[in-house]
Amino acid sequence: MTINPDLQGRSYPAKEVYDVGREKIREFARAVKATHPAHFDVEAARALGHSDLVAPPTFAIIVAQRADAQLIEDPDAGIDFSRVVHADQRFIHHRPIVAGDRLVAELHVDGVRAMGGGAMITTRQEIFALPAGASAATADGREPVATATSSILVRGEGQ
Repeated sequence: MTINPDLQGRSYPAKEVYDVGREKIREFARAVKATHPAHFDVEAARALGHSDLVAPPTFAIIVAQRADAQLIEDPDAGIDFSRVVHADQRFIHHRPIVAGDRLVAELHVDGVRAMGGGAMITTRQEIFALPAGASAATADGREPVATATSSILVRGEGQ
């Protein structure tokens, strides 16, 4: 299947809310070997001015990948996930992610470039925190948290 070049410029709205919990932060911190006390101890995080535990910077990947799944699962995209190689990942943080955040991400396809029989696809995930009681579809009161940029290579047949 060929990658749809018309994907460039397409956007996918925020779908589901990701509730950031203390144990999720602690588990992620252990997995990535982040040892700062603010990832594990609420009082240590509060001493730094945060309301609760602070997630390691790469924690944003959890929400970003959930947004990317919309593109992968879109039948119009033409992406065979078994042929995907992750090429690049970058984050710009607007503020730290903390326990208690309710996060959503909008997905934007910023680039589609044919490469041999495959394609390089660059996506951007705009991650927002929602105010209490808001749904993923609510735009009012969202606070920018991070911008993630990802590039994947979708290998062509025979590659």
